[in-house]
Order: sequence, then structure tokens, then C-alpha cells
Amino acid sequence: MKLLRTTLTGLTLAALLLPGCERRPTEPMALRKVVFQSDWFAQAEHGGFYQALAKGYYREAGLDVEILTGGPGAGIKLKVAKGDADFGMNRGDDAILAISRGLPLMMVMATLQNDPQALLVHAASPVQDFPDLQGRTVTAAVGMTWIPFIQQKYGIKFGLVPTSYGLASFLADRSVIQQCFLTSEPYFAQQKGVAVRVLPLTASGYNMYHTVICRRELIRREPGVVRAFVTASIRGWNDYLAGDPAPAHQLILGRNRDMTPGQLAYSRRALIDYALVAGRPESGEAAGRLSLERIQREIDLLRDFGVLEKPLRAAEVATTAFLPPVN
Repeated sequence: MKLLRTTLTGLTLAALLLPGCERRPTEPMALRKVVFQSDWFAQAEHGGFYQALAKGYYREAGLDVEILTGGPGAGIKLKVAKGDADFGMNRGDDAILAISRGLPLMMVMATLQNDPQALLVHAASPVQDFPDLQGRTVTAAVGMTWIPFIQQKYGIKFGLVPTSYGLASFLADRSVIQQCFLTSEPYFAQQKGVAVRVLPLTASGYNMYHTVICRRELIRREPGVVRAFVTASIRGWNDYLAGDPAPAHQLILGRNRDMTPGQLAYSRRALIDYALVAGRPESGEAAGRLSLERIQREIDLLRDFGVLEKPLRAAEVATTAFLPPVN
């Protein structure tokens, strides 16, 4: 019976995606339950997914989507690999490393075209560029792959203090240098009246996709589900960035009590101003888009800096089969 239900669900989704195939009004739509694990507490960086949920884009695609909030220790990769979640948000470099170590995952779309990570410094800090980190200490998520990249590229060494994901130490000590997101920590510092600057990691040449991952088995057995989720999610992102974000923001505020309308507005503006989601059209980037050539460069970069232990082909870690055609 389970196999029959899976087959029928796949056929229903496939029919929904074929031009000219419409459901008769008397036929109830059989929605396929989908669990999507986000990477953090509800925020603007998830706006497109919440927009698709709020405006019914997932239901129109035949999906009943549940978005699980994340946070420290969310265990996204293992949840997806074990089938506790159908899809999950994950950094591209992190996904590449996990797949190289045997987790049966694939990247199926990008959530962010450009990496939002940066280093946050006080406005009067002598740190003006990455070489200035020599001999200093950085508060960061220890184990991130950008750390050996920066150290090896510029031939420098700096100490590390594990981040607590707060700004208390940074605000209290003007010498502190802290890993941040362009969409978040600068806003909090400004709210406290502290002048800051940012060094985007992309300025160093380190620029990894943020992606949606799923199980290989899901791709093999229910490709219609994958295509429906990807298509509806991209539709949600385009609407969130170009239209009225209020539907998504209402859901986000309801699910994250620490979130404020001001932070949502700031973060959404940063997503747009830094081309984090939509990317740069002149480079062939667009919401959700993945380039296997770029992913191969990311893989080769990880190999060059000794982070990735064995060679991989881009097609082993990602697929573009479920992305809508380029207009």
C-alpha cells in the first residue's frame, strides 16, 4: 500500500506540472506532505519559503509543506539523510563535504547565490582588509571552511574564539572581530548605537552557494515532489523580493518571538542590495539557480586548500534537473 500511495502521489504531482493537465473541480487534490528543515530560527533569509507557504504556492503545486525552524544543533544533514525531513537548508561547502563522506544527499537548488558571511569590526578598527587579521583573534564558528581559506590565501595566522551567536562581547570590546551575516549583526550593532564596518567574505574570493539538499532516494523515487518543491520555492522567492513581503513576514513574526519588523525590513533590504538571492543576471544568476561549473570550482577550491580529502565531480553533489528553464 505504501508503494501504491507513493506512486499515486508522484503521478498526481507529475500531472500538476504538465501544461494543459488540470484537475476537474469535483476531484479533491491529494497533497503530498513535505517536511522542510530550515537552518535557523525564522528570519528574512527564509522569506521565499514562507512566502510560498503563506500565498499557497506549495498547495497549488500539490504539496502540504511544514517548515521546521532550525538553530544550533539542528542536525540538518542527518535529518534529511535519515528521512526525518524531505528537504533542508545547508551551505554548499558543508553539503559537499558531507556528500564526500558518504551521506546520500544532493543539492537541488540554491537559496543564496552569494555568501552572506562577513567579518564585523568596529568602525575605528585598524583591520581594513583580510591581511590585517594577522596575529589577531576572530570570534567565529570554529570548523568553517572559510577559515583555512583566508589563512592560506593571505599567508596569515589568527586565533579563534568559538562564537556564542550573540554580540555582547563585540559590543563591550572594540578590539573584537566577529564573524557575522550581512543581513543580521550589523543591524543589531546599529540599534545599540555602535558604528561598524563589514568585510564580506566574497571580497576574498570565497563565495559558496547556500542550497537546498534532499535525499538521493527522493530524487529517484519521487522526482515530481522535488520539482514541485523547487518550482514553488523559487516562485516564493521571486515574489518575496519583488512584491509585498507582508505574508511571509506575518508567518515569520508568529514563529520567532525574537524577530521584529525592523530587523525583517533590514534583512530583506540586505538580501536585495547584496544580490544574495537573485544574484547578478549578467553572470547568469537567478533565484534558485545552480551552476555545475561553479560548483566544480568550489570543489576544486576545497581540494586546493586541503579541506576536501578526495576529488569529486559536481554532478555527484548537485543536479540542475529540477530548476525551471532560463528565460
